[in-house]
Amino acid sequence: MAITFPNIDPVAIHLGPLAIHWYALAYLSGFLIGWWVAKYVCRLDQNKFRPNEDDIDDFMSWAILSILLGGRLGYILFYNLPHYMEYPLDVFKLWQGGMSFHGALIGVILVCILYSRKKKVSLLRLADLFAVSAPVGFFFGRIANFINGELFGRPTDVPWGVIFPNGGPEPRHASQLYEAALEGLFMFTVLFSLSHINRVRNCPGLLSAGFLFIYGASRFIIEFFRQPDPQLGLFFDTFSMGQLLCLPMILGAGVMVMIARIVQKKGLARV
Repeated sequence: MAITFPNIDPVAIHLGPLAIHWYALAYLSGFLIGWWVAKYVCRLDQNKFRPNEDDIDDFMSWAILSILLGGRLGYILFYNLPHYMEYPLDVFKLWQGGMSFHGALIGVILVCILYSRKKKVSLLRLADLFAVSAPVGFFFGRIANFINGELFGRPTDVPWGVIFPNGGPEPRHASQLYEAALEGLFMFTVLFSLSHINRVRNCPGLLSAGFLFIYGASRFIIEFFRQPDPQLGLFFDTFSMGQLLCLPMILGAGVMVMIARIVQKKGLARV
């Protein structure tokens, strides 16, 4: 027994010739709510530290650009480089999909470093604000993936398996919803709750460490249920590209904890 995929139009709103897709609304919702969350966390300390709410407003355009460019370049480099080398103009066909979380993360890290140096704000506090707010975008993004019937899971015989329109006749794991639950809802609940603890906020870098570990571990586990990218398959007949890219995140979480402790001990406020 399996669940029939709900017939949801990928276009959420039709405005004459203009079609607004659920995926676009997911990005917009993620950016706007994530923006609000970051400013809310700033208010917990009454904006005594930088970055403050004004810095977050200023940083948003940097963050959006880094996510879009980093996500696109990451997909090209990590997942489908031969195709784009053969068809370079396809790089600009964003409507065909192709975004990588790990590429977006690298883009955000680089922009955080540049912004913190240019504006003289704490890099670790900036990273922590991103860590708390980013899961909102993951949640909406994975829901949009499910609505589009893309990035579905491997075949399964569990009762909650879904028959996806482009996934063949066999039921599959709704891995998009697994990711929405773990990388989105669960991670946001944990990090948002931790952000209300003074000792955690006063140790810049801890929330970032939590982000790296929870996302890395969650994605690594869920990839065992997700259909591998057809152009890549599995490495060593076991691991997907997503899992390999998550290993540095899990290791990086431990490094971030050590950095956070050193910064707290030495009182390096602007680090």
